[in-house]
Amino acid sequence: MALLSQLGRGFADTVFPPVCVHCRGLVETEGRFRHVCARCAAQLEMVEPPFCEVCGHPFYGVVLGERTCPHCEGLQPEFGAGRTAVLFKGPARALVIELKYHRGLYVLRDLETIFRTAPHVLNHVRGGVLVPVPLHPRKQRERGFNQTALLAETLAHVAAGGTSVAHLLRRVADTRSQTAFDRRTRLTNLKNAFALAAGASITPAQHYILIDDVFTTGSTLNSCAHALRREGCLNLDVVTFGHG
Repeated sequence: MALLSQLGRGFADTVFPPVCVHCRGLVETEGRFRHVCARCAAQLEMVEPPFCEVCGHPFYGVVLGERTCPHCEGLQPEFGAGRTAVLFKGPARALVIELKYHRGLYVLRDLETIFRTAPHVLNHVRGGVLVPVPLHPRKQRERGFNQTALLAETLAHVAAGGTSVAHLLRRVADTRSQTAFDRRTRLTNLKNAFALAAGASITPAQHYILIDDVFTTGSTLNSCAHALRREGCLNLDVVTFGHG
């Protein structure tokens, strides 16, 4: 079966050569990534320790004192530790955009490859319950899927070790896109935007990990965390694919 799969991929690549989502050049078949060429793959900035314990953004140089960063200043997180796999720029950003806005489900294979090279993320989630940040039903109908749920499923598969996914939250407020707003405005827009999903329940002793595609200001994750805390969640962390 593995041989047939390789032959099938070779034939498909001959007829429809894979194109890099970042530079639009052809992707070498022997590379690690399916939709990122070797030159662009070298631009991926994978996160490694030391990093901020709240959002996961890497520190550079010697770290003294509290291990939080300017990205988290004033956030007052309602979650515990945060981890992220890669900085949200260049090809990492292009992969997420391809998934979210161009229905590029095929890039999940490359997102999986990035997760596999982030042991600090895998160790953080292994054995826990991954809770994807939900979309409002209107937006999910328009998009056809929730990219964060797909990320959670991909991460659970890679981490293994009893890691599971639970859709515990629903989005009750149909807010505008938050990308153009600062943290204060985002916090206002997202106040009470999330609630426990119908029929969902919280096990206080369970380790829950909120999953989102990108950590920007942390406002969305904090709003989700507030909803889970309100329902009795005690052990709550966060993971994002990218930070930016």
